[in-house]
Amino acid sequence: MPAQVVAVHVSGVHEFSKQAVERIVLDEGLGVRGDAHYGVTVQHRSRVAQDPSQPNLRQVHLIPVEVLEQLGRAGYDVAPGDLGENITTRGIALLDLTVGTRLTIAGATVTVMGLRNPCRQIEDFRPGLLKRLVHTTDDGRVERLAGVMGVVSRGGTVADGDPIEVEPPPGPAMPLTRV
Repeated sequence: MPAQVVAVHVSGVHEFSKQAVERIVLDEGLGVRGDAHYGVTVQHRSRVAQDPSQPNLRQVHLIPVEVLEQLGRAGYDVAPGDLGENITTRGIALLDLTVGTRLTIAGATVTVMGLRNPCRQIEDFRPGLLKRLVHTTDDGRVERLAGVMGVVSRGGTVADGDPIEVEPPPGPAMPLTRV
C-alpha cells in the first residue's frame, strides 16, 4: 500500500487533542495555518518558557496510524488527532526516517526534524499511555513512538487520502532524536 494521509487535524488553542478537518494549509516556514503551534519561533508552551526565540522545529506533528492501532490492541482507545498530531499517516515508517527526510504531500513538503518527546499530558489523557509511547528497550535504548516533528519547506494544502512521497536527505543518514 502506498504511503498516504489518513486524517488531518488542527487546533487554534493549546489543548492536547486536535479536531479533524477536511484539509489543512501548510505555510512555508510557519506550520499549519490556524494551529496554536504556527510560527517561526517555538510555540510549545514548555519551550517558550525556556527560550521564546528558539526556532520552531515542531511546526507539524505527524504520527502513523499503525501506532494508534497498536495502542488499540493494547486496550487504549486512541483515535486520529487524539495525541495532538496534525497529520495521521498510513504505510510509512515515520519513526525509522532520518533527520532531513522530505515528505511531499499533495505538493507541500514537510522536512522531518526529529521525534516527538511525549509529555505528561499523554498520561493525563489515558493513564498508562505514556509508558507505551516512551520506554527503554531491553538493550537500553529509549524508544519514542509518539510520532515525528517537522518544518514546512514548501507550502500547500493537505487532505485525507493524499499520497506521501518520501525523499531521504543527501549525505550520511542521521537517526532521529527528540526535538
